[in-house]
Amino acid sequence: QVQVVESGGGLVQPGGSLTLSCAASGRATTNYAMGWFRQAPGKQREFVATISRTGLNTYYADSVKGRFTMSRGSAENTVYLQMNSLKPEDTAVYYCAVDRSLAVIPKTVLSAYDGWGQGTQVTVSS
Repeated sequence: QVQVVESGGGLVQPGGSLTLSCAASGRATTNYAMGWFRQAPGKQREFVATISRTGLNTYYADSVKGRFTMSRGSAENTVYLQMNSLKPEDTAVYYCAVDRSLAVIPKTVLSAYDGWGQGTQVTVSS
């Protein structure tokens, strides 16, 4: 079983920046591919970003490409999401997820992830 904990959400003005953190713990002895998803009120949960086990490959949703950057920390199964030039439409609960399949190429679909955090609220508003 894996425990996933996100932090770093909050209220920010349009154009501002925020960094989310995520740590996954459990019996892991290796890095897993990890992803960020978000869910706005009344909408389905959607893919935001994912990073490979090595950290060498990242993929982003078109809506955040060029503004968000996902990276791995030095600690095992720790990741960050640096969010710049935030827009009101980025407002959502952001979820961190873990893919324990040891896949080489990280996935962009929710069903590939089997460990989820409780989410952290990000609100972009003036």
